[in-house]
Amino acid sequence: MTKDLTGTMVCIVKDKPETGLTMTTKQIPNELLPHEVLIKVNYTSVCGTDFHIYKYDDWAKKRLKLPFTAGHEFSGEVVKIGTNVDQVKLGDIVSAETHIICGVCEFCLRGEGHICEKTKIIGVDTDGCFAEYVKIPAINCFINSKEANPLYLSVQEPLGNAVHAMAEFDIKDKDVVVVGCGPIGLMAVNVAKAYGAKKIIAIEVNEYRLNLAKELGAHVAINPLTEDVVERVLSETNGRGPDVIGEFSGNKYAIEQAFKYCKSGGKISLLGLPTKDIEIDLANLIVFKGITVYGVVGRKIYDTWFKVKELVDNNLLDFEKIITHVMPMSKFQEAMDIMASGNSGKIVLIPGE
Repeated sequence: MTKDLTGTMVCIVKDKPETGLTMTTKQIPNELLPHEVLIKVNYTSVCGTDFHIYKYDDWAKKRLKLPFTAGHEFSGEVVKIGTNVDQVKLGDIVSAETHIICGVCEFCLRGEGHICEKTKIIGVDTDGCFAEYVKIPAINCFINSKEANPLYLSVQEPLGNAVHAMAEFDIKDKDVVVVGCGPIGLMAVNVAKAYGAKKIIAIEVNEYRLNLAKELGAHVAINPLTEDVVERVLSETNGRGPDVIGEFSGNKYAIEQAFKYCKSGGKISLLGLPTKDIEIDLANLIVFKGITVYGVVGRKIYDTWFKVKELVDNNLLDFEKIITHVMPMSKFQEAMDIMASGNSGKIVLIPGE
């Protein structure tokens, strides 16, 4: 350790009910409960949720209790452990499952902790990782291979969302559509490539991200602002539609279109969160087509994480393209401006700089 654990640290907090975040100092959270660990954060990445927190939109106004330290995606080194911790040890390089689950509700007990009814989220309900140090339950640590690039390890949590969505159904040698190529959608394109999809069709209105989707493995790129999406997708899939659709946009019109061009017997994973009611001809577009619809919540704990680890350890993903910006945490305002522009993949911040 190069820093006194009893000192202060620089962190980014949400402390005002308005647009913005504040860089400040806090005491290093040195006092641990028996089940907790302290982690020195090496890298932390910016999520769409962090942008909602920054903007203090309607979701944030209803959900957040101020003040708190933001951020939930990171990789770092375990530097202190609680008295009852045996899952991890000092020096382990870890990332975090950001859903803190109860372990005793019906869903946790049957192995479905990702839908735990008492879930709390790091960096939303507890102090997060836009800081030099973060304190979390040891059970939420996922131990990484020390040979892996810690920069890449910092984006495993959102990557887990993409893997959960795309790996729920068999996509090898299948026609796959990814709707919405924000950072997680871009990861989903790359995951589909790694899992051997036959044809990957990316749908996105932002040309920067559409071009990045092509670099990450999309065979076909469609901009809904310039093309008829349903017509083009059907023409690319022999008139029958894709086998699997991953929906990451949350756009009402895009979601409704997806059910129109989905193949009979096809599968749809839904991760995007719409802000408007979705109107679908349930009988003709789901029931009579025999479509399977799957709602994606976080990551399966810890099944999804082991799938992510396999992709990372075997160098099956193009992280150097997924991560488009790396900057000191002190430039968080610039990071938020880039997020607002839409011209980015994942943005990673370096605490202490």
